[in-house]
Amino acid sequence: MQKTARIAVVGTGYWGKNLVRNFASLDSLTAICDLEEKGLSSIKRRYPGLKTTNSFLDILSDNGLDAVAISTPAELHYQMARDSLLADKHVLVEKPLALNMDQGEELLELSNDRKRILMVGHLLQYHPAVIKLKGLVKEGELGKIEYIYSNRLNLGKIRREENILWSFAPHDISVILSLTGEMPENASSFGGNYLHEKIADVTLSHLSFPSGIKAHIFVSWLHPYKDQRLVVVGDRKMALFNDLNSEDKLIVYPHTIEWKDHLPTPDMKEGQIVPVDQVEPLREECRHFVECIVNNRQPRTDGIEGLKVLTVLQACQESLENNGKVIPVSRLADWRERREDIYYVDKTSIVDEGCIIGRGTKIWHFSHIIKGSHIGYDCSIGQNVMIGPHVKVGNRVKIQNNVSIYPGVTLEDGVFCGPSMVFTNVYNPRSYIPRKDEIRPTMVREGATLGANSTILCGHTIGRFAFVAAGSVVLDDIPDFALIAGNPAVIKGWICRCGVRLEFEDGMATCDACGLSYKKEKNKVTILS
Repeated sequence: MQKTARIAVVGTGYWGKNLVRNFASLDSLTAICDLEEKGLSSIKRRYPGLKTTNSFLDILSDNGLDAVAISTPAELHYQMARDSLLADKHVLVEKPLALNMDQGEELLELSNDRKRILMVGHLLQYHPAVIKLKGLVKEGELGKIEYIYSNRLNLGKIRREENILWSFAPHDISVILSLTGEMPENASSFGGNYLHEKIADVTLSHLSFPSGIKAHIFVSWLHPYKDQRLVVVGDRKMALFNDLNSEDKLIVYPHTIEWKDHLPTPDMKEGQIVPVDQVEPLREECRHFVECIVNNRQPRTDGIEGLKVLTVLQACQESLENNGKVIPVSRLADWRERREDIYYVDKTSIVDEGCIIGRGTKIWHFSHIIKGSHIGYDCSIGQNVMIGPHVKVGNRVKIQNNVSIYPGVTLEDGVFCGPSMVFTNVYNPRSYIPRKDEIRPTMVREGATLGANSTILCGHTIGRFAFVAAGSVVLDDIPDFALIAGNPAVIKGWICRCGVRLEFEDGMATCDACGLSYKKEKNKVTILS
């Protein structure tokens, strides 16, 4: 059985030489293609036995090759990737996938039709610090994500085939999309053209997401020093990824904001260094490509992921060309129809057009997601569930069987809805009297649990990590961390974010299970650490 792949690297210049080095170390480098004879000769001396050619057609016609890794100028990516797929080669193409969405969609169609892997070189997705950061976000270590920003600044390498947005920003857009688990609703970009009147050298892009997360991306190749940082701000902790640090690349800051004398006061705390594996991201990317070929698996940064990034880039470019005009990010791109690659829907269920469903979400039997609804990533939607229209459900939400979520109800991240629990959205409904304009909003905050057969009367807020016991009837707002039960429901105690009951003494409590500390003042409980 073949244990590796036979790969040709096309383009051995500034970045291609690194692909050559890594594929050679993985015993997968079989051929190289470059127009520069000098470069070909140098590589052949270092790696004897390789096939070398300055003809791309030689590579495409070589039946002994499984795959092509393309590291040429961006304007050539589409055509070379297309030709490679038509020649039945697997393809790794450096960012960006193409220079417009039509080209990207065509490449995606080809890869599916030819049953060949299409992978995009979004390198940061293979960086051990970014993988660790994504794990922290998914586990809720930072709390609810509020905003993200990235700086990718340098003096050079200045290009002329694409502007700074298309040259530098794809890596950061890719990471931001994976951290949020959703596509932005809109994008705007401002920039400056200093070296060439038609090519932006500096851009600042803003993304707004359905969940409320904001992100901005600052890129420049006219900067006095190199800077590669990404900051993620949550409501519990903040994280800094600094790729230029030799060792401490990922640091988490447990800063908090305390209200003192009616003023928000920062409580600064020492950063906590997060250990990460010391491996080269490009080697991990190359290894992943080889493993996907050998094991017939979809890559982490596949054509769909590349098309998502391309969608955002194109919206930013349109904004840039229109003096920062806010551009809605298209939700009609072809990759959204390939939902089996993004989320799972049982064949008995219906998802209307115009819905947004996050990666990893599973929608089980006989459920209906009505138009305009937004559901986050890694959610579990049980049997016979109805959601919508225009309902927002956060990330990692679990909705058990026989639950209906009507307009006006919002579920934040990590909410649990037990079997057959009930939401209402009108206070005094009558069949004879339409009251759609009298809908009262209900907000269920992060991490709250709504027990089986409980009922939540509309117009109220269920606090963060509150716990509503089975069969309870909620007629009022519920504070954070409250444990409530009964009809009508009343506070019976307090509960940790991990789900263990808290015992307060002199206003202080520490969870026996997870060690989190809390302070209680009247009916307000806050986390201390």
